Amino acid sequence: MFKINQSKGAYLLLLATVALMIGCGVENELELAGILERRTLEISAPISEIIVDLPVQVGEQVKKDTVIVQLDTEVVAAELKAHEAAHSAANALLKEAKGEFSRQDRLRRAKIATTQAYDKAKRKRDEAISLVAEKEARIAQGRKRLNDLTIRSRASGFLDQLPYEVGERAPAGGVVAVVISDEAPWIRVWLPTRAVARIRLGQEAKVKVAGIKTWFKGKVEHVSRKPGFTPHYALTERETAHLVYETRIRLIDPKRDLPPGIPARVILPLDKAGEVADKSQKDVENDRNNPDKKDG
Repeated sequence: MFKINQSKGAYLLLLATVALMIGCGVENELELAGILERRTLEISAPISEIIVDLPVQVGEQVKKDTVIVQLDTEVVAAELKAHEAAHSAANALLKEAKGEFSRQDRLRRAKIATTQAYDKAKRKRDEAISLVAEKEARIAQGRKRLNDLTIRSRASGFLDQLPYEVGERAPAGGVVAVVISDEAPWIRVWLPTRAVARIRLGQEAKVKVAGIKTWFKGKVEHVSRKPGFTPHYALTERETAHLVYETRIRLIDPKRDLPPGIPARVILPLDKAGEVADKSQKDVENDRNNPDKKDG
């Protein structure tokens, strides 16, 4: 068994990314360092149960709904049979209660039976109907629990981890499998405040993954609206007090399987500072010249 939760470690690595300035004077592009990430699905056991089969090996490709872990169904299947038997008994009581109610209803119409006997038969019939509904709900619950013991992948990708072996008991809520989705990976970087106004969503970027000579194409997919302070170990002493924005760069059709956790470099072209300033000034002038439009 081994610890599978890598989110804390990955988070620390992401915080330790280094933002580097390229060139002198006005920047035309920004180079950032980050970590390659992929969508990771941690699949947990619904209840504490023994693992009886692992049909897929670590590293193999899986499709959505592929069975990857099978938990023991003996106890849950027995409970389901008990619920089904109780449902049959409740149906028998309902049939009897309905017959008695019909008989009392006929007698009441004939003014032979008392109202008290009619009300009692009606109450028993209603109680039997509720009992059947309760047993049906327990059967549905039991079938779901039984189905949940067959653990399936929630996305296409490859099986990254199987923390438990056949014969071991998985705890309730314990992660029994980790699947890495085959969606395109992304790079998480930290964008300095000075460059935020010069970056656009959808803007193309160049990405260099460590150990691979090829440069990949990427695009800016997300820039956080909430800034954060750069950790003391992430940048130079001069930069540590600066605010940064968490940014995600999605790779465009990488055409190869890239495992998460690899360091990567991202080069982002920046809009010219003068152009940004000119646009801002024009917006101010337009607002002054068209106050009605601004209010609208």
